[in-house]
Amino acid sequence: MILAIETSCDDTCAAVLEPDGRRALSNVVHTQTEHARYGGVVPEVASRAHLERLDGVVEKALSDAGTDLEQITSVAVTVRPGLIGALLVGVAAAKGLAYACRLPLVPVNHLEGHVAAAYLADPRLEPPFVALIASGGHTALYSVDEPHKMRLLGETLDDAAGEALDKGARMLGLGFPGGPALSKAAAGGDPARYDFPVALKERNNLDFSFSGLKTSLLYKLRALDENQMREELPHLAASYEAAVVEALDRKLLRAADLNEASAMVVAGGVAANARLRERLRKECEELGVKLVIPAPELCTDNAAMIGAAAPYSKAASFPDYLGLNARST
Repeated sequence: MILAIETSCDDTCAAVLEPDGRRALSNVVHTQTEHARYGGVVPEVASRAHLERLDGVVEKALSDAGTDLEQITSVAVTVRPGLIGALLVGVAAAKGLAYACRLPLVPVNHLEGHVAAAYLADPRLEPPFVALIASGGHTALYSVDEPHKMRLLGETLDDAAGEALDKGARMLGLGFPGGPALSKAAAGGDPARYDFPVALKERNNLDFSFSGLKTSLLYKLRALDENQMREELPHLAASYEAAVVEALDRKLLRAADLNEASAMVVAGGVAANARLRERLRKECEELGVKLVIPAPELCTDNAAMIGAAAPYSKAASFPDYLGLNARST
């Protein structure tokens, strides 16, 4: 069995998976609440929280799976990209566990983990397919030609989609994390009330840009007084969210068309957005294209996705991995 660890940002995660990585026996996620007061993730706070909680999270993952370290055959851990201090906590813990048990260690790319979450959602899924990764730190389109071969098709030129949602929520005076808060505020709002821009609409352009969207929201807010702001909040939130969804939907469908893909995968925290999921589901049904979006708990950061990517990543033998380091990019 695979023991997987993920600490790239503010979620302390551990999971146990079957050896082929296509079924999770446990998936424990401890989301840090310390960052709410700051309106965003503070790297130093995240690192310290991982140090305090990772041992307990690993123990719970083993317990939930009904197993122990003696049954583990490899340890997988996120090594990049992410907050360097947070990553180092997970890498150090994984090296210690692997070394103590004389097990191989599998370094995993966080982005490949997000895509591999689709294998947990649909164990029969096989490449080739196109994949959209949309989260707070990343927004990119890939052609996945083999399980461990992702070819970049397009990426954001400025903010990630999740970052745009967080910043939009902050401008609207909503809570953190911004994506769920914005969706909640948008309930009952008219997504067509405000015309927010969707950048880079050229047919063959698969890049994203969200900076103009944020600026547009800022100017619209400046034109409203306090009472108008209160009345228009649901419509502003709905229209802003709709613009982000439009950009992601438009580019993913274009990537599938240009690459003649018969399957599409959507991963990352923004893939949990209900408006995006429903729109893509309807469009893929009409087009006859297979759509795989993991359950919301597999879209946000988690260790099960890291374990799912492990069989396709190169393992380091005992004790060669002692010099392994994390990378922020």
